[in-house]
Amino acid sequence: MENAIEVTGMQKVFGKNTAIKQVSFNVKKGEIFGLLGPSGSGKTTTIKILTGEMAQTAGDLKVLGMESAKFGTSEFKSKIGILSDNSSLYERLTVYDNLKLFCKLYNAPLNQIDVMLREVNLYDERSKTVSKLSKGMKQRVLLAKALIHKPELVFLDEPTSALDPGNMVHIHRGLQKLNEAGTTIFLTTHNMEEANELCDRVAFLHNGELQELDSPAALRYKYSTHAFHVETFEGERLVIENQPKKADQVRELIASGQVKAMHTDNPTLGQIFLKVTGKELV
Repeated sequence: MENAIEVTGMQKVFGKNTAIKQVSFNVKKGEIFGLLGPSGSGKTTTIKILTGEMAQTAGDLKVLGMESAKFGTSEFKSKIGILSDNSSLYERLTVYDNLKLFCKLYNAPLNQIDVMLREVNLYDERSKTVSKLSKGMKQRVLLAKALIHKPELVFLDEPTSALDPGNMVHIHRGLQKLNEAGTTIFLTTHNMEEANELCDRVAFLHNGELQELDSPAALRYKYSTHAFHVETFEGERLVIENQPKKADQVRELIASGQVKAMHTDNPTLGQIFLKVTGKELV
């Protein structure tokens, strides 16, 4: 499968601090790729480099077939969407007028505005002045702004950090729909449930280095002990090794009707990250 992003030996140094240390990875066209890590791990710096907001210190980059020297061009900007900590809105304009302005900048049809407002659950607020919106509402307008021109690739830096659970689910559905239509999504988050639900593959970034990269299912399998966790109706909790010699014990528990619940060990992405890095995702 063709790659939307190719990163080889990327490094970013700020004075005496190396924020990104020789990172290499690819993002396939049409996938949702998650870069996971705690605050300060280098996620936002990575997005800023890949979108041309800052230059890498070393390494080779390609985004949608273009090398980093072209990241600032209008051709490049027309093909990507960005929601980052630097994204902003015109506070004195209405929601609709903000998106109308960005439609004109990107030569997007104006009928796309109502489509996007419904996608982010803000259609009824389209006439409100942005300054009167809550933080969560503003975040959803910024997301609509990033997607208004139907980019081939969208970079989302903590897109649901200010949203309540209901709107988070609504946004997730919209992103999945967008991805099914062919848009590649590069997502940074420290929300492991979000990554598990949305991402085809995830990379763990810690102290500027990639620690793991694979699908959520593959990572959970890799770090599972594969043991059976059994709860009986008498309240007993058993951990039984997943080995042929333990088959009779499992069979007897089931045959005797003692099993209230049983599952194999399946660590969460957060638990795996803690095991790999020794640091929780907060």
